Order: sequence, then structure tokens, then C-alpha cells
Amino acid sequence: MITALDRTAPRDLATELPARLSLTPKTVLAGQLDGAWWPRSRDLEAELPPLAAALEEPWGRITRVTVNPVRWPAVPHTVPADGRTLHVAWFTEQDPDKLILLSYTVGRWDLLVIPPETEPAAAARLMAAAAIPGSVLTASVLMANEAAIGRGIRDALRQESGWESEGGACMSPFGSPMDRRDLPLPGNGWR
Repeated sequence: MITALDRTAPRDLATELPARLSLTPKTVLAGQLDGAWWPRSRDLEAELPPLAAALEEPWGRITRVTVNPVRWPAVPHTVPADGRTLHVAWFTEQDPDKLILLSYTVGRWDLLVIPPETEPAAAARLMAAAAIPGSVLTASVLMANEAAIGRGIRDALRQESGWESEGGACMSPFGSPMDRRDLPLPGNGWR
């Protein structure tokens, strides 16, 4: 199967804008993740150079990157970045929602990868959750939790729009609409 990418628009956008990152503060608490990254596209060749540039000061020079190919349509073996080469590898055993960054001098960092199409509010929640020092939540667990939160928000909005379209009908404790005649009478008998 051949995968074609439109590399013009996302690459131009990715090189002009800084990487969207949320990093765990430096503490003695080691967690599952070192932060989160929210790329603008699924084009690794366009997205990795701004990420490496953004991380060079706080973490040092990134030399290798590993991903799970499930989330990326094309995984290049190498990516040029600021006059050097990032070596990219893929492993199907790796968490599909995680990116691993390696440096010869400093070590390894694991970042949650937030899908580019994620709504800004959901991305903000994920970036905050991934940057909590000492968190034991993995990338997949954070994504599953956000999916559940998103479903809850959509359900609440659907119920609210139902409320508005029904003219503000009261709900019984059992979840079924109540007629106004079913409401208890106030002390003076007025309805």
C-alpha cells in the first residue's frame, strides 16, 4: 500500500511555528511521561525539526526518535534538523500514543503525542495531565481518559440542548421527563 502525503501546507506551517509542548518540571519524582507534544500534522519529516529545536535548550541535542507507525502514515529513517540528522525508528511494541526521544549525552524522554486533529480544550487537558510530576499514567491511559471525558462533555451538551429544545422539562431522579402536574405542590397550593 502506498501512502501519499500532501507535504506542502503542513511543512510550511510546521517550520514557521514553534512546537507545541508541555514539559514536566524538573523534580525528583519520576513519572511515566516527561510531557506532551501536540504536532500540527502527521508528517514526521516536517514536525520533528521544530520539536528537536524546542527541546535542545532544556534537554540537549536529540539524536534519535522512536515512534509506533500506527499513528504516522510515513516514518522516514532520517530527518534533517538544523544541520544535523535525526535518526527515526519505529517499533510496533511501543505505545502508539508515545514518542521516545534519545540523546547520547543526556538520556531518554517519553512524550505523549496528542493527535493533530484534537480539539484545543482536550489538548490542553492532555498537556496538563502529561506534565504532572511523578504521574503513573501512561500515554494510552491518558488518551483513554480523555476519550471518556470527551464523551461525558458531548453527552452533557446533548442533554443541555435537549433541555432547551423541550422548553426546560424537569427530569425525574430516574432520568425520564416529568410533567408539570407531577411536581409537588408548594405550601400554598399554587402551581
